Amino acid sequence: MTPAELDKVDVLVVGAGNAACNAALSAHEAGATVAMIETAPKDARGGNSAFTGGAFRFTYSSIDDLLRLAPDIADLDLASIDFGTYTDGQYFDDMGRLTEYRCDPELTEVLIGSSFEAGLWLRQQGVRFQPALGRQAFKVGGKFKFWGGLACHIFGGGQHLVATLHDRLERVGIPVLYDTTATALLRGDTRIDGVRVRHSFRQYDLRAGAVVMACGGFESNAEMRARYLGPNWDLAKVRGTKYNTGIGHRMAIDIGAAVAGHWSGAHAVQWDMNAPPYGDLSVGDRFQKHNYPFGVLVNARGQRFLDEGLDFHSYTYAKYGHEVMRQPGLFAWQIFDAKIVHLLRDEYRIARITKEQADTLEELAPKLTGVDTAGVLETLRQYNAAPRPDVPFNPNVHDGLRTIGLPIDKTNWAQKLDTPPYHAYGVTAGVTFTFGGLKATTSAEVEDTSGMPIPGLYAAGEILGGLYFHNYGSGTGLVAGVVFGRIAGQQAALSRR
Repeated sequence: MTPAELDKVDVLVVGAGNAACNAALSAHEAGATVAMIETAPKDARGGNSAFTGGAFRFTYSSIDDLLRLAPDIADLDLASIDFGTYTDGQYFDDMGRLTEYRCDPELTEVLIGSSFEAGLWLRQQGVRFQPALGRQAFKVGGKFKFWGGLACHIFGGGQHLVATLHDRLERVGIPVLYDTTATALLRGDTRIDGVRVRHSFRQYDLRAGAVVMACGGFESNAEMRARYLGPNWDLAKVRGTKYNTGIGHRMAIDIGAAVAGHWSGAHAVQWDMNAPPYGDLSVGDRFQKHNYPFGVLVNARGQRFLDEGLDFHSYTYAKYGHEVMRQPGLFAWQIFDAKIVHLLRDEYRIARITKEQADTLEELAPKLTGVDTAGVLETLRQYNAAPRPDVPFNPNVHDGLRTIGLPIDKTNWAQKLDTPPYHAYGVTAGVTFTFGGLKATTSAEVEDTSGMPIPGLYAAGEILGGLYFHNYGSGTGLVAGVVFGRIAGQQAALSRR
């Protein structure tokens, strides 16, 4: 379908990723006629959702909850797995701690309270879940122990999620207009009346009773990254889609929408230094390098510049990309020894990777492109010589195996690098999504600068501001997209009556 063929609908959804699809399905379930517009071609649909690894952060109190999402768990050796629990209180604590207690309390309460139900909704749409063994739990002493509330991932990651949701859209008859870029919101006498779009260089006005903005952040726009995130962020690589250019933010602000969230903040991870400028669906999220807590990270001077063992990667990975961007040359190298190679995730074994290996640290150091050889050898000498408590290494807990007396001590998982062969991986920063967005109510209604809801305008997904500041807990974004996508779709369907 093209814009010229679309009649007025009750709800028009801008975007075609996780939040957008769930908004459309929710509006349809509420009895509305729905259409979606997607700036990307069909083979690149889904925004950042297509690139995610599928982490899904939700509350659960028992194995029975997990079995409702992933029945195949029953086939595992459950005596060897400690799934633990993840309560509302733990989720609130994580959101508060990670955002330095700036996250919007009302939005956060809705997110957490609806997180498990969001998983059940996805399962009803045909999305499958699986336990996150090997990503959020390692086998120690014959038993897996989960940490961080991420017991399950979406099976097949983002590509399965997007394909499944779009199959569902097709079955219920919701059209998606591809290669169709929103350029402005249309204002009626009393409410938003639709969206102006561009398709094949022609302009169309698409009329709708309500509009849901679910078109992502502005991370794919180098000019906006530099303007809001700061110097050199225009040089950063983008983990996902090249189509999240911030046009939705501009459209809404142009008609008086208020903003919220951390506009100078973003989710940015350690990403292969030679990855392409934007994500590659054939690789997905595997340019990321998340096992740094078990190794050492050095910059161009050969110096460590952060505490690699501060916390589990799920709680530091989204801010440590920023630390890499602050280093000379905007890159770093992760260094490991043979003792932890079995713990490295699959992303360390892909063909397209920046990797060096050697049997001695002296042989490895000059192979690290851009790094001062003498500097890195001195750093590693000091790291290995630093005193440590006599405690065992355990990747499933904050083990307290730390260095003592270094300029920056490593506070957990600080095994010496003393077992060849040694491995090193070159990384830079990869931006996932930006934190600044539109201000909205708990009913997903976009507010204007006076604090009043703009009739007929709703927001969900990465364009919704107020949830993230400074840092991010993995798996929160997909859940938020489902939770507020469903709310936005339902409220938009009700408002058009």
